[in-house]
Amino acid sequence: MKKENDSKVTEFVLLGLSSSLELQLFLFLIFLLFYIATVLGNLLIVVTVRADTHLLQSPMYYFLGHLSFIDLCLSCVTVPKMLGDFLQEDKTISFSGCLAQIYFLHFLGATEMFLLTAMAYDRYVAICNPLHYLTVMNRQLCFQMVFACWCGGFVHSITQVTLVIQLPFCGPDKLDNFYCDVPQVIKLACTDTYVVEVLMVSNSGLLSLVCFLVLLFSYAVILVTLRTRFRQGQSRALSTCASHLTVVSLIFVPCVFIYLRPFCSFSVDKVFSVFYTVITPMLNPLIYTLRNTDMKTAMKKLRKKHVTSCYHVKE
Repeated sequence: MKKENDSKVTEFVLLGLSSSLELQLFLFLIFLLFYIATVLGNLLIVVTVRADTHLLQSPMYYFLGHLSFIDLCLSCVTVPKMLGDFLQEDKTISFSGCLAQIYFLHFLGATEMFLLTAMAYDRYVAICNPLHYLTVMNRQLCFQMVFACWCGGFVHSITQVTLVIQLPFCGPDKLDNFYCDVPQVIKLACTDTYVVEVLMVSNSGLLSLVCFLVLLFSYAVILVTLRTRFRQGQSRALSTCASHLTVVSLIFVPCVFIYLRPFCSFSVDKVFSVFYTVITPMLNPLIYTLRNTDMKTAMKKLRKKHVTSCYHVKE
């Protein structure tokens, strides 16, 4: 453990997912494939939405483009460091690097939560008030909602970093995870962290829970409306809502489990952390594109356009 003036910890040791060398090599290959799939899948959605005028003008796909961009960035916060640690014995991270991970993890994570709430409102207007959909969800409102999501993520993240940076760290220095996050870091502080843990629950835990409940309520209203008022186009709307609910569950259930309970930790926490930071960003592109005709059509058009341009270049 490195210290400054024998009192201040300057780096933390990440215990990671396993101490077995063979298992670490296996996990490296698995997570490397996951990471490549995450980057390519989300990048494909961002490029497709930007390249297709019809999709870009649709509020749902405008939000989806931002969601994929967030997932792309979120996977880059923790996974590259984890992959590097699988291949070396010295699994350390500097204190400033730890704060940076916490900042970007919560900035992107909170922004994603707010964005999913905005997407739920978009689906509510589209299904419950279809005649006025384009009037209500105009370009200006969509931009304002996305901007508010990013601002909300920034405020939340700054709050989380402020909770950590004011704490004294003089040892121990071992983090029982593969990345830095508030629940594990504050347990290493050389002071009573009761108030900080309560603030963490009220900030991250309640934020996750409230957004999750709001989303569940909004989709419940949408499903009731579909059942009682509409028959035509019901299957497509149900398919869209099912995709959104799947993504919402994959993101919010791990967050509620991790951040809504202070003062204790479980071995299963790492599983939820892997799900939130690695698995979910990889699955989102699949969930939104496998049953989405518009996205499939736009991707085919993009591929044909690319093939045609390559053919002309060769000529």
